[in-house]
Amino acid sequence: MSREQMNPQIESILNNIEKVMIGKRNVVELSLVALLAEGHVLLEDVPGVGKTMMVRALARSVNAQFKRIQFTPDLLPSDVTGVSIYNPKEMEFQFRPGPLMGNIILADEINRTSPKTQSALLEGMEESSVTVDGVTHQLAKPFFVMATQNPIEYEGTYPLPEAQLDRFLLKMKMGYPDIAEEMEVLNGAQRIPPIETLTPVIDLQGLRMLQEEMKDVFVDETIKRYIVDLANGTRNHDSVYLGASPRGSIALMKASRAYAYMYGRDYVIPDDVQYLAPFVFAHRILLKSEARFEGISAEDVIKRVQARTPVPVRRLVK
Repeated sequence: MSREQMNPQIESILNNIEKVMIGKRNVVELSLVALLAEGHVLLEDVPGVGKTMMVRALARSVNAQFKRIQFTPDLLPSDVTGVSIYNPKEMEFQFRPGPLMGNIILADEINRTSPKTQSALLEGMEESSVTVDGVTHQLAKPFFVMATQNPIEYEGTYPLPEAQLDRFLLKMKMGYPDIAEEMEVLNGAQRIPPIETLTPVIDLQGLRMLQEEMKDVFVDETIKRYIVDLANGTRNHDSVYLGASPRGSIALMKASRAYAYMYGRDYVIPDDVQYLAPFVFAHRILLKSEARFEGISAEDVIKRVQARTPVPVRRLVK
């Protein structure tokens, strides 16, 4: 798809972020897909490839409140959600919000903290609210979490269970830049950090309008059936122990609508579903031990499922 087809407002956000993120347009696009679909992203990659920079650039571009949570083994749920503190003057408890009470949240190294603290974050992601001392507090809108985990530091980590991974709309990797891109990064580092010069290209009200307009994107019954067939294909694959859940099917439909809207269409096509399926399904399926031993990845399984699943075709009536 060409850039000329893209929604002009979304194109301006992408171009703004690309001032600091060199050669990562596909990652930025997928992040915006999750933001438009009101979902969340899990980024698994090595340190130093620009995960924090991208989230900060996204927040600046949409004039959103950015918060960062550095997850550590001793982090408590109240460090994330906030805490009620007694005020002797008012003679009552007052709630002091935690870093989760922002618009765009970077949850750095989420697998380094305990399952109890992970659950505090994931409750906010799923319910758009947090409960502290029996009182429910609504989170800001829009609310977007990008969580990161390091694939090489396994010692001292708490891997996310399948039920918690299922809460993320997309999972992706950034990867290293190529030589030309890294040279451009070095040249930019000699000057004022580009992130400091970024200015908003849209405000939060405008972003909310984009999110609402995205909901009008049409999904034909044949496309819905295609999504269900793909999900069902992962459940019946010989290499899969646990296939994509119905929540995964919903996530793929939402992501496909957002991707179609990003490219200026008010309807979803099979290409949207095919492109996004690995990012939506890969972290939702659990492979059998023998498949992992043979070096088969979740992405490999999804490609095989796609290859044997009939693609819906619209027939023209003469």
